[in-house]
Amino acid sequence: MNRTFGFSSAKYKLLMVKRAMSSSKAEEPVNEQAVANKFAAMRSELNQIYSKITELEMDVSEHSLVINAIQPLDPSRRCFRMIGGVLVERTIKEVLPAVQRNKEGIEEVITRLNEALERKKKEITEFEAKYKIRIRKNEGEEKDDGARKEGTAQGVLVGPAGGSE
Repeated sequence: MNRTFGFSSAKYKLLMVKRAMSSSKAEEPVNEQAVANKFAAMRSELNQIYSKITELEMDVSEHSLVINAIQPLDPSRRCFRMIGGVLVERTIKEVLPAVQRNKEGIEEVITRLNEALERKKKEITEFEAKYKIRIRKNEGEEKDDGARKEGTAQGVLVGPAGGSE
């Protein structure tokens, strides 16, 4: 059961991320292994923030699709909305403002997470400078980079609009 304690889901997610970030401010590491573990933990937190931002951006995209789909429709038309795992019947007039508010709330959380991301990047950079951390690549990885760069450009090849040439 997901307990949000009276918060909207977006605010609850932000609260959980802030709680995770505040717990990372511990004492100074004592030896080389502790420094490496602390650095790995900081990078892991950075990756968690990145993935949470990506997840929330997808939620915003889904909210935008819903808003664009129901906005031109008759406000008295009925629609269905999932609230806490329960499908409820409402009118577009009732649902549209709620979906827009949720989208705005998620966008606010994304803004705060981006700020937290920048702080975490700065913290990692300072940590790298303080302990003179350099990330090494294996020789095999360096050789593969050149081949990978050429093959990473992916796209869609579309023919002419006329159809026959």
